[in-house]
Amino acid sequence: MVSRTLVSQRQKPAPGALVLDHVGHFVRDLDAAARLLEALGFSPTPVSHHVANGKPAGTSNRCVMLEEGYLEILAPTMDTPNAERIRRSMQRYSGVHLVCYGTPAAQEEHARLASHGFSPEPLVELRRRIDDGREVGFRVVYAPAEAMPECRAQYCEHLTPEVLWEEKNLGHRNGVTALAAAYLVAEDPALTAARWAEFSGLLPSPHDDGVVLETSRGTIHIASREALSRLIPNVPAAPAVAAIELKVREPGDFAALCAKAGLEVTKPGGRRCVSLPEALGGAWVF
Repeated sequence: MVSRTLVSQRQKPAPGALVLDHVGHFVRDLDAAARLLEALGFSPTPVSHHVANGKPAGTSNRCVMLEEGYLEILAPTMDTPNAERIRRSMQRYSGVHLVCYGTPAAQEEHARLASHGFSPEPLVELRRRIDDGREVGFRVVYAPAEAMPECRAQYCEHLTPEVLWEEKNLGHRNGVTALAAAYLVAEDPALTAARWAEFSGLLPSPHDDGVVLETSRGTIHIASREALSRLIPNVPAAPAVAAIELKVREPGDFAALCAKAGLEVTKPGGRRCVSLPEALGGAWVF
């Protein structure tokens, strides 16, 4: 097991760097999502309720903490603008609706996005208490949906990584170690990649039938629905997040766990992919 100290220290990028911090599955039922995750060999964190700038945000989550990044399972729980935005997203398709960059400097990212015309929402200081009473904190920069229609695109600065990345949250029996990539579906991949490049300050590069943006840890793939369908089943219509990619120590063993849980694992082009049921939605490449 990698030590908690080393893992938590890796979650805050070096000055000037970005990482793929986390993605978010939007779900209706956190308990149903957790049961599926446990069947797939994960140890999700307990339910936690969000507070934004001192007020209830109207959302709750459970997380799958990994050695590099994490998966957030997010559900609306109240009638707030934030919760309503999540409900609207889920009406489009089931699966991942949030892609978040990790930054060491949320305030600076907010100023940069404003100067580039992205009109970010006011900087949010997000707090929530975990099961032992300790508080975890983040500074979050949200882009409005009209600026980044593929998903809730955001930046996160971790204030308490040592609390989240505890050893008890990293003991997954399936060998999944990291969040490696997010796959975005676009009508015009080149144009979409140019916008994501400006949003992130990263350089886009052609890759296979699409475009990639490489962070210091993790990749954003952008391609057409036709191109992504050669790897991923049931790709939603653009703009959307089609899938995420996980790093796994033994892909064959994880595929067997998926099959035991009743999920079909395909292997187009040599890459394994599992399409997830309604409890989580979306697809994972590994």
